Amino acid sequence: MSNPQPWQTDRWFVSPWNYVDEVRSQLHFPSRIQIHDVTLRDGEQQAGVIFTKEDKVRIAEALAELGVHRIEAGMPAVSPSDAEAIVEIVKRNLGPRIYAFSRCMVEDIRRAVDCGVSGVVVEIPSSAHLIQHAYRWPLQKAIDLSIEATAYAHQQGLEVVFFPIDFTRADISWVLDLITQVAAHGHMDALVLVDTFGVCSPHAMTYFVRNVKERVNVRLEAHFHMDFGLGVANTLIALANGVEVMHTTVLGLGERAGNTPMEETVMALLALYGIDLGLNYSKLYEVAKLVQQLSGQSFPTNKPVVGDGLFQIESGIIASWFRNCGYEKVTELFPYRWEVVGQRPVEVVLGKGSGLDSVKMWLERLGVQATEEEVTRILMAVKAHSLRTKRLLSEAEFREIVEEILGPERVPV
Repeated sequence: MSNPQPWQTDRWFVSPWNYVDEVRSQLHFPSRIQIHDVTLRDGEQQAGVIFTKEDKVRIAEALAELGVHRIEAGMPAVSPSDAEAIVEIVKRNLGPRIYAFSRCMVEDIRRAVDCGVSGVVVEIPSSAHLIQHAYRWPLQKAIDLSIEATAYAHQQGLEVVFFPIDFTRADISWVLDLITQVAAHGHMDALVLVDTFGVCSPHAMTYFVRNVKERVNVRLEAHFHMDFGLGVANTLIALANGVEVMHTTVLGLGERAGNTPMEETVMALLALYGIDLGLNYSKLYEVAKLVQQLSGQSFPTNKPVVGDGLFQIESGIIASWFRNCGYEKVTELFPYRWEVVGQRPVEVVLGKGSGLDSVKMWLERLGVQATEEEVTRILMAVKAHSLRTKRLLSEAEFREIVEEILGPERVPV
């Protein structure tokens, strides 16, 4: 029977401290949070990642089935193939709103219009040092281009999402002056809080959001990178301070250390905060595997939510716990059940870290009975084999060890 408390359901078991009044009173999540997926644009900026037109359409279809709200389908100026992919994704009318990404240039906006998107994310460098050193522009040029491009996008009927690059390393007065001028003389339906280099600490995030809210009265969105591994934490804090849209990528693909990974962020919102974004969460693993395949990138087997080894148990003591708890009470050992995210069921595997109960469970699968002394001998052989090969054992290798120790006549075929 499931516990009616939000921290312990039949699907997950997290800390009850997440739900105490002292904690909840500090949270100011908006009534609706949307995912703006940037896998097809910022995700592809990861070195070595190349998506064909067909790849992009397949990923967009998978994202739509998952239930994401918005898809940034690409940057038309990158190549004809990118523009064609955006056109095809728009034409398929998959459900999510489709956006293009553009520089603050009227010509880029025209290309976005030609693709048929409903919105455009318009970028501009916002830190004075980046404008001067990387772009070698006079500061006023950034303001003028922003006003011209956003005004033109609005005239063309596009929703305009303003995207100030390097926001978190800018002088806050300077960048907020730039933004208010664009809002007053150009157009801005939404403003993205951009941590381009992942350099904002979680403790500074509330300061960041509060200062922007004091000067700007439009929808706020969060686009954070993972250079210090803080994208998920910063996104959660931004949302808890009223930011309405989170920019994420599948598997955290993206420039340098990548973008905020969608799967980790949405699961944290669901289980730790009780916020359901309306996704088909059971497709998280499936979508991640598709993006992994098409991107050609490898990821750790223990990657949160979608790692292939996430629900494997090698440790002897955990295997004993699992033998006692079984599948019914598996959230005593894992924070959420495998099927919530579409993972494979919990599996006890054999390796150097295995224990007696691990071997007993594998023997039961083979239909073999053994004494405690025999189980111990088998365990020692398993450990030695794993140490020698530096990997887990296959069922065939385990069977071979059992036959060698007990004799083949005791092992059913």
